[in-house]
Formats: sequence, structure tokens, C-alpha cells
Amino acid sequence: MQLSNNHNSLLWALLGSLFAAICLVALYKTWPILFPNTVLKTAVDPTCDLRAGACMTQLNDGGSVSFSIEPRDIPVVKPLQLRVNLAGIRATSIEVDFGGVDMNMGFNRSKLSRVADGVFSGQAMLPVCVWDAMEWEAQVLIDTHKGLISVPYRFITVRPGVSLLESDS
Repeated sequence: MQLSNNHNSLLWALLGSLFAAICLVALYKTWPILFPNTVLKTAVDPTCDLRAGACMTQLNDGGSVSFSIEPRDIPVVKPLQLRVNLAGIRATSIEVDFGGVDMNMGFNRSKLSRVADGVFSGQAMLPVCVWDAMEWEAQVLIDTHKGLISVPYRFITVRPGVSLLESDS
């Protein structure tokens, strides 16, 4: 009987070790996706209003990034058309990572497709939030031969049936 208890303890120790090893491998593999290493991260432009139209960010090296979302009222749980125009930057790929400023909304990243030289486009969808209005940050992640450039843009969404003016009061 004593042999059986030792055998079960050894089995549980091996299973625990295997589970820990699987978790470590998964963390190692997903780390670059969840926490990309950037060579340049710009500051948020407080004058940018994606509801009014595309916003442009000038980079220190003379390049620029323009980002837009359609439809301009930026509805939640509906398809959004994303567009990035680059000037003076050669990108191998572009992704847009959406995150809540005051609330973790999970992993929400869209890969854009090249439609012309320096022009990338794609679709995304934002999840609904329990708040009437929510501030989001869209990180435009530009993969270049020098490394990853991150350009943030902030905007507000409102729950269906609520106007942006009502949510401010």
C-alpha cells in the first residue's frame, strides 16, 4: 500500500512539472506578440480626433503616419475600416492593436494588408463595453527593417443609443 502512495505522489509531481513546462513554453512563445519590442514609440497627440477624420503623426526622422477609422462615429460591435498611410517609411507589415485606456478589453489586434505603396488597409471590430462611453487607444504597429515603430491614437466610443454629449454629463 505504501508503494502505491509513493507512485501516486511521483505521478502528480511529474504532471505538475509537465504543466509548468507547458506554461513556460507558451509564455516564451507569446511574449513578443503581447509585448512587442519597439525601436520608436511616439507620444499620443492630444489634438487628434479620429471622429473628424484621419490623424497624422510626424516622426523624428522626417517620416509620417496617417491613421483613419471608418465609419467616423466608430461604432462598437460593427465592422470598422482601418487605413494607414505612410510617408518616408518602408514597412514590411502593419498591425493595429486596440486596448481600453481605463479597462483591459483583452487581446484585440488586426493585421492590415498592403493596398498600394505606403498604404495599408484592413478591418477590425471593437467589443461592447458596459460603460456608456469608453476611451480606447489604437497602437499602430509598423514593422520596418530597423524594428517596430509604435504610434498611438486615442478615441472614444459610445454604447448604442447613447450620444457622445450625453456620456460627458
